[in-house]
Amino acid sequence: MSYKVEEVNSCTKKFTFSFENLDLGDQITAALKEKQKSANIKGFRKGKAPLSMVEKMYGPQAKEEALNRFVQKEFFEAVDKEDVRVVGYPRFENVDLKDEKSVNFDAIVEIFPEVELKDFSKLSFTKDTVEVTDQEVEDLKKNYLGPKAEMKEIEDESVTLDKGHFAVFNFEGEKEDGEKPENMKGEEYLLEIGSGQFIPGFEDGMIGLKKGDKKTIELTFPADYHATELQDAKVKFHVELLEIKNKEFPEFTDEVAKEMGFESVEDFKTKSKENLTKQKERQVQEKLNQEILEKLIAENEFDVPLAMVAQQQDALKQDLANNLKQQGFTDDMLEEYFSKWSGDLVEKATFQVKSGLILDTLAKKYEIESTEEDFNAKIEESAGLSGLTADQVKDFYTRDPKIKQNLMYAIREEKTFKKLEEELNIK
Repeated sequence: MSYKVEEVNSCTKKFTFSFENLDLGDQITAALKEKQKSANIKGFRKGKAPLSMVEKMYGPQAKEEALNRFVQKEFFEAVDKEDVRVVGYPRFENVDLKDEKSVNFDAIVEIFPEVELKDFSKLSFTKDTVEVTDQEVEDLKKNYLGPKAEMKEIEDESVTLDKGHFAVFNFEGEKEDGEKPENMKGEEYLLEIGSGQFIPGFEDGMIGLKKGDKKTIELTFPADYHATELQDAKVKFHVELLEIKNKEFPEFTDEVAKEMGFESVEDFKTKSKENLTKQKERQVQEKLNQEILEKLIAENEFDVPLAMVAQQQDALKQDLANNLKQQGFTDDMLEEYFSKWSGDLVEKATFQVKSGLILDTLAKKYEIESTEEDFNAKIEESAGLSGLTADQVKDFYTRDPKIKQNLMYAIREEKTFKKLEEELNIK
């Protein structure tokens, strides 16, 4: 054996290679011939320069390339022989070639850790109950009727602004130094009170105003506000309420329900309650799953490959960047945001990697895999919740193999959680 293996930690190994009486002549010649094909040397047509001339110009480079090929070839052959599940790329160190006759080098590589879980049969958790109220069905009905609703001004001037009303108002923000920035002004602005569109405290500060009232609302911007110059800033907002409006919805008849894809008003209520129940059940299950993972991670300490954490962090960062850009973030704002919250991203990425490794370990223990039958059932379920046809949903998940692969992995995790719950105390 020309190498030995040393365990750095549970997810990192060090391969130490040593070769004596080594002859890299053939590899160097092969590298020179590759150089010869594209070499542009004065006095010769491209690719026609003598090998000896190519060697004079590219000898050191060819030697280095030959050595790199040899090092990588030997490393990956050793990995196959040792049956090591490699994560990311190896780090080669202490590469030492002596007179082209002997070479020593080290390869540091991360591997998938073998996760051994402690007995968890005595762990207990509480699963929330699911209930759908008539008001929630009513709110959903208003969402459907939204495009048909009319905004009408409340003529009674004694009415005071409250949650659910729409305010038409002018406002102007004033900073502590008296500055009144243009981006903190608005005229005839329409805002639904209680929608949470403005910073915390603003909408609550307007409640109780009557048409024509003026008020100064003193607030402090959140510490994580997207505009860094306003983070933790104390500001006065001078507001003038111009109108109070209500959104009036049309009567919800069987005819209107049919326009929305339901057979009748009763059919809408029945199906809406079913869908809301399924959504809440999914949310309750996700909450329970999160609590289970948090407990299992706390109870079982193990190392995770840095390469996996970095990859997951990049994925989180990309998703977050896309969302923030939709909110108006510039590249400079994104850079500052990620600089400030990088620690949180690393923590979240580490949690997700550990969660994935634990679930993978449990899936193997329970011999769980996702099947095409599972896939088709999930398509039908998604279609029922989204209002799309099964064919439309299936087309989305099958147009890109990676998208389907992610869904199959999610199905495997879902099945693993169901099996896991049988061994836990769930109240």
